[in-house]
Amino acid sequence: MIRFEHVTKRYADGTTAVDDLSFEVAEGELVTLVGPSGCGKTTTMKMVNRLTEPTEGRIFLDGDDISAIDPVRLRRRIGYVIQQVGLFPHRTILENTATVPHLLGWKRGKGRQRAAELLDLVGLDPSVYGDRYPEQLSGGQRQRVGVARALAADPPVLLMDEPFGAVDPVVREHLQNEFLKLQEKVRKTVLFVTHDIEEAVRLGDRIAVYGQGSIEQFDSPATVLGAPATPYVADFVGADRGLKRLSVTPVEESDLDHPPVVRLDDPLAEATGRLRSEGARWAVVLDGEDNLYGWLPADATATGSGSGSGSGSGSGSGGTVRAHARAMEARLPLGAPLKQAFATMLQHDAGWIAVVDGTDGGRFLGVLTPTRLHEALRRSIDADARDVPRAGVAVESVASTRSS
Repeated sequence: MIRFEHVTKRYADGTTAVDDLSFEVAEGELVTLVGPSGCGKTTTMKMVNRLTEPTEGRIFLDGDDISAIDPVRLRRRIGYVIQQVGLFPHRTILENTATVPHLLGWKRGKGRQRAAELLDLVGLDPSVYGDRYPEQLSGGQRQRVGVARALAADPPVLLMDEPFGAVDPVVREHLQNEFLKLQEKVRKTVLFVTHDIEEAVRLGDRIAVYGQGSIEQFDSPATVLGAPATPYVADFVGADRGLKRLSVTPVEESDLDHPPVVRLDDPLAEATGRLRSEGARWAVVLDGEDNLYGWLPADATATGSGSGSGSGSGSGSGGTVRAHARAMEARLPLGAPLKQAFATMLQHDAGWIAVVDGTDGGRFLGVLTPTRLHEALRRSIDADARDVPRAGVAVESVASTRSS
């Protein structure tokens, strides 16, 4: 846990970089500090590991006043990741990753083992990359090594100063995805500095929006986007904040419609007859365990085309549904952000999306239509206005939006 109590940083020339700052970051929480250049966000972060000393106020780390802790000892308790990574060019990737364990006096074998585990965790096979040097890696790979090095001694707190700012947009989005997955596993207390509101919204459990040396708003991403506290915040997050809000509003079960359902081994004539009698144009096709298989048009016939194989068996004309069910590519897991749902609709030119209870197929829950998507976004905005909480976006779903 990190706590600021009335912290001010004033330089000798009279410039006040941070003015009477008080806030708290809970254990395991990822807080993004976002604002324009010179607003004090990086100064705030550097005061946590005493690279910059406050003029007034106190900062606590897990209940300890950091001014009473030796700076070197303090920094070895805190992971630190910067934009340019700062890897030692003369050391291998494994040696770079084991830097802090080495400084803490770990035995060489234990440090290298920990380094290998962390490289594997960030997606770099230590048997492939461990003996390479920084110049032999891409920018994105070096940034992963920087994150692994920061985690090597298992610090409770991680400070990240625009760590993904020096890579191209495609690599940046991929690194953001991977970091979200990593944070779900390690649950560190993170202060993450960025000037990009999109990155702040994407990564943060909460966002601190900085003005000039002070925090204008400290809230969840959804609240910052849906209910800016000041005109400054509204201007900073942009006129398209409604679109940005799609990234932080999840699909919930209450957002779903429930079309007719048929089973793979149902007789085709019986299934299509029921659809026609109900006035339905199509049905969702499930297997025997309620997992999504595909869909069936009401006008399917024994001679119609389908993605299944084999004629099947069963009573009635045309065999079973299995032979005529069509593939359903437009699907996503419950808890996915509405942005992913919208992108999936566009990608597949679909009028609706199947929603399941897992990322790899899973039990069918219902369908999301454009109308219901709009209603979900509207309800989210209204709920924030009434201070009613909605569920959070599933981390694995956020991490899967890299193509959206």
